[in-house]
Amino acid sequence: MNAPTAATPRTAMVERKTRETEILVSVNLDGTGEYDVDTGIGFLDHMLESFSKHSAIDLKVRAQGDLHIDFHHTTEDTGIVIGQAVNRALGDLKGIRRFGTATIPMDETCTRVALDVSNRPYLVWRVDFTRPKLGEMDTELFKEWFQAFAQAAGITLHVDNLYGENNHHIVESCYKGLARALRDAIEIDLRQYSDIPSTKGVLGD
Repeated sequence: MNAPTAATPRTAMVERKTRETEILVSVNLDGTGEYDVDTGIGFLDHMLESFSKHSAIDLKVRAQGDLHIDFHHTTEDTGIVIGQAVNRALGDLKGIRRFGTATIPMDETCTRVALDVSNRPYLVWRVDFTRPKLGEMDTELFKEWFQAFAQAAGITLHVDNLYGENNHHIVESCYKGLARALRDAIEIDLRQYSDIPSTKGVLGD
């Protein structure tokens, strides 16, 4: 028996407004990787487009933030809102595979990502950069994005850059690794699509 799909669309829209940012995000977890992203930060847009494409999650992001100060608030809050949208779209978590792993090579770089859609947010970040910026974006902000996303999505997330030299390749392999691991974890398991994937019968407690 096939799992129901059209009757139970896994979509969500989340809006967040503060004195620092205004962000609107919509997701379709069962999409094809269509994206429409505008954060005002070119490099972040590039990473989110890659995340959408390789996760097969349709993603729309509109963000306006205090970029005249720096990119911190827009980066972090974008991670929060995308994470919230993914969490909301997942609903009660019935039928998902729950775990996902991916090892992503990019030329001289290789990064491993492992995650658990557990409702127990945690980030392990073993990624070092040799440059303070990529384009106009501070490289330290990538950890802030992944931390915000993991916390808001309720995901235990381990990101481990095994080796690499090019900072662009390093961070892009992190986003692609997250995308592929998440794609596997949120896929509906046709053999257990009506079950919570836990012997407890609940996730997060």
